[in-house]
Amino acid sequence: MDVKTFAAIDVGSYELSMKIFEISPKEKLKEIDHIRHRIDLGTETYTTGKLSHEKVDELCRVLGEYAGIMKSYKVSDYKAYGTSAIREMGNRSIVLEQIKMRTGIRIDVLSNSEQRFLDYKAVASKGESFHWLISNGTAIIDIGGGSIQVSLFDKDSLVTTQNLRLGILLIREQLIKLKLKPSQYAEIIEEICSGQIEVLEKLYLKGKKIDNIIVVDEYISYALAKKNRSYLDNYIDGDTYRDLMEEIQSHSLTEIGKLMQMPEESIFLLYISSMLVTKFLQTMGAGKLWIPGVTLCDGIGYEYAEKNKILVTTHDFEKDIIDCTQNISKRYMGSKKRGETLEKIALTIFDSVKKIHGLKKRERLLLRLAALLHDCGKYITMTNVGEASYEIVMSTEIIGLSHAEREIVANVVRYNYRDFSHYDSDWTGIPDRQTYLTVAKLTAILRVAVGLDRSHKEKFRDITASLRDRELLLTVNTSSDITLEKGLFSTRAVFFEEIFNVTPVIKRKRGV
Repeated sequence: MDVKTFAAIDVGSYELSMKIFEISPKEKLKEIDHIRHRIDLGTETYTTGKLSHEKVDELCRVLGEYAGIMKSYKVSDYKAYGTSAIREMGNRSIVLEQIKMRTGIRIDVLSNSEQRFLDYKAVASKGESFHWLISNGTAIIDIGGGSIQVSLFDKDSLVTTQNLRLGILLIREQLIKLKLKPSQYAEIIEEICSGQIEVLEKLYLKGKKIDNIIVVDEYISYALAKKNRSYLDNYIDGDTYRDLMEEIQSHSLTEIGKLMQMPEESIFLLYISSMLVTKFLQTMGAGKLWIPGVTLCDGIGYEYAEKNKILVTTHDFEKDIIDCTQNISKRYMGSKKRGETLEKIALTIFDSVKKIHGLKKRERLLLRLAALLHDCGKYITMTNVGEASYEIVMSTEIIGLSHAEREIVANVVRYNYRDFSHYDSDWTGIPDRQTYLTVAKLTAILRVAVGLDRSHKEKFRDITASLRDRELLLTVNTSSDITLEKGLFSTRAVFFEEIFNVTPVIKRKRGV
């Protein structure tokens, strides 16, 4: 049996963590070691925007040790990711190059949506417990150093995901600046978080029943495991959670540190996390709480095994991205039927010309998202739809997409409505030529799809496409009058012809 030894490294805001996994179809993800080193990167990054030489030296020293540990385990592959502390660092490129040269470890930086998607995959790796919970109204509360991600599920569908600037390191720094007594912490934390949580409730929770909350957090899960390991494997009710947290909070930070065998600074973060979860419980009125004790490293390992086809996932993560996008479209009054019609037409065209566009499955997904969001800007203005749509997409979290991928989708919806600038003359939207070409190809396909539904009456739902020589024959089976579509189609088709050197031609099926 082929067993891979894989290392997952999380360069977090407050900790440098590495998990060593043995991955095989039989054993799935088997954790064989977990190495952790406390290093506070977040405080410097969030306050100064940079990392000091001392912190860089410490980071390189520890990562060098991690490289030695990987060698001792004969690790065949690894992935190292930086999260918000690295992401928000002004001297990020310089620091990452130093780390690579001094330790041999390459660190990739996750966007917030990519990071949260991996955390979500870590929870999903727990199997039946996860699938059972999200079949009802469920919120995943992912607590990080710089922010909290709140993702809402209903009937196995991802309804929305929102990022709140309520990270535990940020709150800790605010409490320290205020020079408070411990007796004041609860009241001040309540004041810090209430505003954002109340907005979340008004905009996204209204009319939604949240039965369950899943918490992704290292500190609460550690405390619960110390109390009773079974708490991580099963859900607990809200009252049990509150009783456990009140018991912990009844001691001083020093006393809790001794009881839990945790550094006092970690106890402070535990206290903040527990207060935040209590606030969400109170706001959402959930009856069940599950804190599975997973980390980003688990998500990294799960995704690696999934991508390398070592594990077969039972959950459709691509559907989550599409569900989330459909809900964004709905929020901006997009027509679900028209979005689905455009999506179908666009994908039919994409699949028919795959020999000449050179794009892959991931770009196909981005085209689907662009079709669903192509006119979301109409919610703001009817006269500058492309620019408004671009701003909406760039300002909205789409879980699972990198920043670069979101920028591709945003530019495709933008250039569906305006002239496409040539890369060598007047292009400022995308930093590299390859991404520019991807945007151009997807825009060309979307423009043709939109042209085939010019009247918004879905005349072209039943359509086939075939590539013959230098023509793309778009055969439509419809009894509707398509005079408008045929008359205006050439203006939409000209850009497609420029990009692919293929002319789209509408052909009506005989006998209809």
